Amino acid sequence: MKRSDDLLAGLEDIDWIALGHAYGSAEDVPGQLRTVCGADEKARERAFRSLFGNIFHQGTRYSASPYAVPFLSRIAVAGPVDARADALLLLTRLAIDWHDEYDLPLGIDTVAWRAAAISPEESLRWYDEQIAAETDEERLKNLREGRAYCAAGHPVDGREGALRSYDAVRAQLPVLLELLDDQDPAIRTKTAYLLGWFPEEADATLVPLLACLDGERDPVCVATVLVSVGLITGHDPDGLLQRHLDHEHPLPRWAAATALTRLLVAHPATAPGLPSAERIATELEVFGAGPAPETVTAHDAGDPHSYTVRSLLRLMGAVEDPDEILLKIVRVLPRIAETGVVPRPLAVRVEDLLEALFDPADTGPVFAELSYGRRELLTVLAELLTAGDFQSAPFGSDLNERFTQYGLPGTRPALRAYVGLSTEGEDPSAPLPDPWRPFRNH
Repeated sequence: MKRSDDLLAGLEDIDWIALGHAYGSAEDVPGQLRTVCGADEKARERAFRSLFGNIFHQGTRYSASPYAVPFLSRIAVAGPVDARADALLLLTRLAIDWHDEYDLPLGIDTVAWRAAAISPEESLRWYDEQIAAETDEERLKNLREGRAYCAAGHPVDGREGALRSYDAVRAQLPVLLELLDDQDPAIRTKTAYLLGWFPEEADATLVPLLACLDGERDPVCVATVLVSVGLITGHDPDGLLQRHLDHEHPLPRWAAATALTRLLVAHPATAPGLPSAERIATELEVFGAGPAPETVTAHDAGDPHSYTVRSLLRLMGAVEDPDEILLKIVRVLPRIAETGVVPRPLAVRVEDLLEALFDPADTGPVFAELSYGRRELLTVLAELLTAGDFQSAPFGSDLNERFTQYGLPGTRPALRAYVGLSTEGEDPSAPLPDPWRPFRNH
């Protein structure tokens, strides 16, 4: 292990007081980084929690965030043993947040991300135009404060602020690549997971990722590499992904099918050399219909069943009978479970399904006239979803609004009545209760 002063060389050269994070000045970040490099395990854990909460706060990155990246990279490579994996995870989150995983199985679209981000120069021009035209003193004051904040180097566009951290991590990839050879499988796995979010660096990272598979026996590491390979490439390198459909362990088979799904959907020109959509879908269904292994990849917040539903949904347009894929999705839905990261993951997947399968309408379709796959889907949802899933804020989801948007019943008992299930003890015509009522009583 390197000495902590080597890991943190240059830390004092940064004006952390002038930088910001979620709670104001970033003057506390150097001390937290020092604690991470220290010998006190409990203090290190507290320091990491603080860093996750200030320079990466609920997905937002700040002016201080990219400045912490080089130090975290050194810690990941040569820091205290118990700090390295956490440093890798924080680096990954500084590059991409949980919301970026909502685009799986297709991965990160960095081209669109860069095009949408508003540069500081553009923001300053906007402020100047607004200030020149504004006559109200209070609004003028707010505009000037916003301009000063932007001019001081703080990101005012969330996409641009996130890109600063993303590119800071990207610059560290040549150093982090060596961790694919680390003795610790957890480090190899977390490194492979990180690399899957940088498609622009595929020319530099693909070969090391493939080399990582040589002799790798840890199924989670193998699976993570396979998913990452699928996320950054536009082809199946030497048939690697297809061969892993026959791997001895179910998790790498699932990962190969997941990666092949992206290739089939995002790069259809490669389809003649890939397994059929039906073959890929069958492997996804076999995995998704059973319980998840004890350890899985980190993708989709460690929820492979949600990821499986996403992948199968993408395959519906690649087969002759989409309802056959829909029936496979129906068999996976009961396996979706809470992960502690995405609340009500089943409700989130249901929103995806409704958007893909139904058109907005004021009057709902007749149940008997729906395709057999849609009938089966709605029946299973009527059995799986709870009354709380339909309840809106503060503790529910948007399912009531989503179902009614497509002319479908927007409560659990109404949906059960619609598909022909028992509603004993429930009133299908009753509206949703007021979610704020308990608070009003107090």
